[in-house]
Amino acid sequence: MDTIDALASAYALKDEERTGWQLRGVADPESVAAHTWGVALLCLQYADAAGVDVDRALRLAVVHDLAEAETGDVATRANDDRQRVDAEAKERREREAMDDLAAPLDDAVRSLWEEYEARETAAARFVKDMDLVDMCLQALVYEREDRYAGDDGEAFEEYDDLDEFFATAEPRLRTGVGETLFAEIRRRYEDAK
Repeated sequence: MDTIDALASAYALKDEERTGWQLRGVADPESVAAHTWGVALLCLQYADAAGVDVDRALRLAVVHDLAEAETGDVATRANDDRQRVDAEAKERREREAMDDLAAPLDDAVRSLWEEYEARETAAARFVKDMDLVDMCLQALVYEREDRYAGDDGEAFEEYDDLDEFFATAEPRLRTGVGETLFAEIRRRYEDAK
């Protein structure tokens, strides 16, 4: 695969719908690329408040879901026993995808993705929080736009409405900025229900 083919493959993210929204029956759910844009916008808005370099955060945000161009979007469930793909298999598949996609691209692409996945830097932890905050903000948007019908079947019976997205995000937050944004978005979501 050469650079143009790798970039063309990455463009699959524009059409890859976010699986979590599909599973919950959201009408016309966002794509992974749309989610990435949301994460980047949050990073642009809040990186300074988090004490994180804006440029670094934006770079991490742009590549954070790149592997999903090949693996597809695998939804994370609030309860580990409900995962459709176990964490080890998901990580292995994403690393294999990055071997293909990132090889012809600038070395920085793979390096940034690895940094995000490791979550060892303040910037990576902040971007992961913005990834989770974006999901919750999107749930608020879907609730306000009445794009969620609410009939989820047995697989989702322990959570009402889009509550599972908040239950999935909350224990994974690692920054003060992320926790503050989460609390405000959840309050507005509850008010919108």
